[in-house]
Amino acid sequence: MNILIQIGHPAQFHFYKNAVKIWQENGHKVRLLIKTKDVLEKLVVDSGFEYINFEHKIYDKSSKIQLLKMASTRFYNYVRQMIIFRPDIIIGLDPILAKISRLCKSKFIAVAEDDYQIIKALAYLLFPSADTIFAPRVCDYSPWQSKKVEYEGYMKLAYLHPKRFVANRELIKPYLRDNNPYILIRLVSLTAYHDENIKGINNPLLDRIIERFKAMGYSVYISSEKALSEPYCSYQLASPVDFIHHIMAFASFLVCDSQSMAVEAAMLGVPSIRFNDFAGKISVLEELEHKYGLTYGIKTDLPERLFEKINELLAMPNLREEFQLRRQKMLADKIDVTAFLAWFIENYPKSKEIMKTNLDYQYGFK
Repeated sequence: MNILIQIGHPAQFHFYKNAVKIWQENGHKVRLLIKTKDVLEKLVVDSGFEYINFEHKIYDKSSKIQLLKMASTRFYNYVRQMIIFRPDIIIGLDPILAKISRLCKSKFIAVAEDDYQIIKALAYLLFPSADTIFAPRVCDYSPWQSKKVEYEGYMKLAYLHPKRFVANRELIKPYLRDNNPYILIRLVSLTAYHDENIKGINNPLLDRIIERFKAMGYSVYISSEKALSEPYCSYQLASPVDFIHHIMAFASFLVCDSQSMAVEAAMLGVPSIRFNDFAGKISVLEELEHKYGLTYGIKTDLPERLFEKINELLAMPNLREEFQLRRQKMLADKIDVTAFLAWFIENYPKSKEIMKTNLDYQYGFK
């Protein structure tokens, strides 16, 4: 079987990486199509997987001309790969690729974790052309429910499940300034199309967060998608990009304006607070907050609530142990997402028929 995977974000690469190894070991040919995004290409290069970067240029998505150029470039490169690679299954989130798949024998599987209301424009372009939507049970794709194959898990659990990831403190020791307990701050650019009018952590708030934790004896490390100004450079995390989950696993706390990293922290049982205007809107994070108590979302018009929650958590006896217990409760409910994904793709479309008639089949992948 030839499997073509379109990847647009580092977190998507992490989601697929373990399944790709399984598919390759089982004799399938896998090719990744990536674009220039943050550290994505470095992660793929380090993995040794076969890939093609089909979009080196970063386009200005506020310009209609730039969007047209981007679409035409993608269309050409996708068609070229369809002719050369001849995939049996295509996995991704690009509507252009989904529509091209309708013109050939390839089956298109949309792998998603954002509720359709959050990505509404993309959803209405993408999902009508997809053969299947592979997504967590908690996510809402109600207009296309007949296409959804839902699993009891999260995308981040595919690479942070205890069967897939074991944190190693020795790896990160050279990149820690001291032996103090530390917090991790993650800042994102909030420039994606669905981030329009979304705010996050600004510099005055960042100053207060840093000072609050330093006053409690914590060291502070910042991981940032955007360039940091001079006052914050001394806090910048210097570890290799593929060590970030090891860094996070041993952090006492995460404060961020990133959805992805807040979910990752929850998978590891690390207390986290996410400060941005998506708070209260995303089903995965809502479940992790209100069912499992593993993370907290606060909107940007409530900065004082952020510090109230920080103080509340810092005052909790045995904070780390409590969050590890909450993590174990979550893991007990969920499946090994990588094992399920690998089986689902290898056995598609029969696997879809099985899941539609017996949703509990997935619990064999614990």
